[in-house]
Amino acid sequence: MSYQAMYRKYRPQNFDQVLGQKHIIQILKNQIDKKNIAHAYLFCGTRGTGKTSTAKIFARAINCINPQNGSPCNECEVCKGIMNQDIMDVVEMDAASNNSVEDIRDLRERVKYLPSKGKYKVYIIDEVHMLSKGAFNAFLKTLEEPPSHLVFILATTEAEKIPATILSRCQRYDFKRIGNDDIVENMTKITQDLDVEIEEKALRLIARNSDGAMRDALSILDQCVAFANTGENISYEYITDVLGIVNQDLLFDIVDQMIENNLVKILEKINYVVQNGKDIHQFIKDLMMHFRNLMMVKLESDLHQLLDVSESALDQYSNQVSKLTLNQLTNMIQSLSKIEGEAKFAAQPRVILETGLIQIIEKDLKDQSDLKLRIDELEKKLESGQWQSKDSNNISEKRLASNSNTQYKRPTSRPTQASSKTSTLAKDQESSEISVYKGDRTDISMDEVKETWGEILQKIRKENVSLFAYLREGYPAEIEGNSLKIAFAEAYGFHRSAVDREKTRQYINNVINLHLKANFSIQFVMEDQLNFISKEEDEDIVEKAREIFGQDLVEEIE
Repeated sequence: MSYQAMYRKYRPQNFDQVLGQKHIIQILKNQIDKKNIAHAYLFCGTRGTGKTSTAKIFARAINCINPQNGSPCNECEVCKGIMNQDIMDVVEMDAASNNSVEDIRDLRERVKYLPSKGKYKVYIIDEVHMLSKGAFNAFLKTLEEPPSHLVFILATTEAEKIPATILSRCQRYDFKRIGNDDIVENMTKITQDLDVEIEEKALRLIARNSDGAMRDALSILDQCVAFANTGENISYEYITDVLGIVNQDLLFDIVDQMIENNLVKILEKINYVVQNGKDIHQFIKDLMMHFRNLMMVKLESDLHQLLDVSESALDQYSNQVSKLTLNQLTNMIQSLSKIEGEAKFAAQPRVILETGLIQIIEKDLKDQSDLKLRIDELEKKLESGQWQSKDSNNISEKRLASNSNTQYKRPTSRPTQASSKTSTLAKDQESSEISVYKGDRTDISMDEVKETWGEILQKIRKENVSLFAYLREGYPAEIEGNSLKIAFAEAYGFHRSAVDREKTRQYINNVINLHLKANFSIQFVMEDQLNFISKEEDEDIVEKAREIFGQDLVEEIE
């Protein structure tokens, strides 16, 4: 018996074996049970998601003599005849090579004949979007008024190319990409059937590289099984060699070298990648995906669902992302995307990659590191009292000290008195006040709070870096009785919400009160609820910002 590709050998034979398309399968099974069969169906979706397999199963099921719960029995005379291609009641046609008007005219002549054994004559037209405009027009009449014994199943990966006149005459079903868990589960069953040992980590790597296509996953698995020695355990490293992708540990190492601005080490790593036969274009994609995973961790999303990584890898991502800002990550992904586009058409993609990574390090990492040093220097001056506000109400200077942005933007509106919204918020905060440490000092001034704010932030930074990153965008703004208001600029509403949670607020309140021996009850508010400084004071701060950060990095917005 001749060799059969794995994706053909393990093609689904009934509806229960079709993965990831329950929303479609249930409808089709119901139609078969109720004998409510339409004359035309359109199966849309990316490659390898089961469109053709489902079409074949459906074609057998509507002709099956003894259907089982909506699926074909695959045992009756009709089912076996269709599967063995002894009965020509199911015809497959490739529109990519049969796309002319003459081909469709020939089809129109053949559909007039009744089925030989089954109830329906089924035409499965794959890649139907490849039909020419004239062919679509010739096909329209038959599709509009087909004989009662005729069923068309059209399959396509590009539904947007099909004329609306065709779409309106079909029942449309959109096939989703198959989830990695379903792909891994199916491959596990297949390897067990073949008596092949393979690491689950390796199967997940195959699933991620299949992009939701079961056919692609089985093609990769077929290749790996064929190259592995008999009885040999297929490892994760072996899969990376077959696919030509870079090992995950190497990606972590390269990114660490990028963070440390070690250009020599990075160029050595690229040389290692090239010398080991890895594809440069695949390497760029792998590196881009690595930064995407770091970005997901930075955003604290549903990590296992979005990343599909192991616990150990998740810890590695968490440790590495602490050294990078969200802005750096997004800039690097955009830069790598540009590099990928340029390398695709370059005669020397390696050179494009090397120069591109050097630019990333200089632009997205080194420059921002220099800026951070300037900000740290400014904070030290503020903490030591070398640069203090002229007026106790000059709250914007402290905001500038704790803000890591490179631009200073003046608020567009400056109310002259606290709005009623401020008093309402204060009332709400008082009603939801939680139990915190209370000191015995009641004579603390706003100036004292501002002067020690840097020390408070540094204490929080040592204990909780993430919380420090949120809180540093705020600043002590106002004292009303025993209430201390921490204000945030308009662009930092998310940061304000992040710290204004009960346990977080209690923790910050305790740090402040312990440091000042105070009995404050803190409130987090937005800037538009406060009195603002005068225009003259504002301009003075802008000038000071320019002295520290440089004229080209500070922009005053009216």
